[in-house]
Amino acid sequence: MSTLSRTLPRSVSRASASLRVPARTMTVLASRAARVGAAAPRAAAVPAQVRGMKTIDFAGTPEKVYEREDWPLEKLHEYFKNDTFALLGYGSQGHGQGLNLRDNGLNVIVGVRKDGESWRQAIEDGWVPGKNLFSIEEAATKGTILMNLLSDAAQTSTWPELKQYVTKGKTLYFSHGFSIVYKDQTDVVPPNDVDVILCAPKGSGRTVRTLFKEGRGINSSVAVFQDVTGKALEKAVAIGIAVGSGYIYETTFQKEVFSDLYGERGCLMGGIQGMFKAQYDVLRANGHSPSEAFNETCEEALESLYPLIAQNGMDYMYKACSTTARRGALDWAPEFEAACKPVFERLYESVKNGSETRRALEFGSRKTYRQDFDKETDAIADQEMWRVGHVVRALRPNRK
Repeated sequence: MSTLSRTLPRSVSRASASLRVPARTMTVLASRAARVGAAAPRAAAVPAQVRGMKTIDFAGTPEKVYEREDWPLEKLHEYFKNDTFALLGYGSQGHGQGLNLRDNGLNVIVGVRKDGESWRQAIEDGWVPGKNLFSIEEAATKGTILMNLLSDAAQTSTWPELKQYVTKGKTLYFSHGFSIVYKDQTDVVPPNDVDVILCAPKGSGRTVRTLFKEGRGINSSVAVFQDVTGKALEKAVAIGIAVGSGYIYETTFQKEVFSDLYGERGCLMGGIQGMFKAQYDVLRANGHSPSEAFNETCEEALESLYPLIAQNGMDYMYKACSTTARRGALDWAPEFEAACKPVFERLYESVKNGSETRRALEFGSRKTYRQDFDKETDAIADQEMWRVGHVVRALRPNRK
């Protein structure tokens, strides 16, 4: 059995994130949407301002941004008329980006291990063996744009075989800078005669798909590692729109992977779990009931306050609360900032010096990876806080 046939599952799905940027729906070919059973995206209100590529002032720093108005569907079809997108891997991002490409009428095929779980999932999603579903080797041979969406550990283990298919004139595409930036650990070094680009959606692949179907679009970053054709950035932006992005900003491979690893270990996932758990445990230790501790720690945050921040910002959320809550939050925020900043500084250094990469590759390469991962996440699910959460969520009126 080849190394490419022993790919590992994706170990991390990016947490969902969405900036408040108005979006218009992309035209999705109705016939394709019907074939895959996807609902057509709903059209959002059209903003009055002129949209498209521009330079915007972000709190005093000008940045280029790209929006889908520069890449209507007809233009995408013309631009990629001679290309075949070969989606290598069908995890979270592969699922979302692949279905969006297909719904947008572009020529896309999937490459995964035959008869594995991803193969079965792809068939359930309407990919047809021999037509647009192949082994990784065959898809890599057929594709002109090789979308390496395997897990980070699998990208490392499969590169010795995969690199023979990365030939002159093709484009190598990633959605994470991991393999390229940490090449001293992954040994992923592309040939010097291909464009190497990145589009990194700021959310899980499931969110990429959901927002596309809703007619919205995920926020994404794009980067160029190697520009052979002179059009690598243009190509990255076009693919970013084609896979379902609504708003795109420029970064570098290094900045993307540094910010991503740092963020998911911090406020997006690791920090949230740690903060929730600490607050819940102190409430319980002081005699508060499980339901009260969960409601005051998690439920109010997720159902009431965090949505206000998402829609209108932290200052609005403060103004929407009582005067007593405002005063306390304003007083204690600096205390938490001072306490957390040293932890975040250590975390960023751990990402920067490659420690987090070594840990991730070691863990993702274990033969017992899935069992070990399930053991740790099952332990979280078994915490009293989250067992209480199951009961509280079932009581939400919309669950009835």
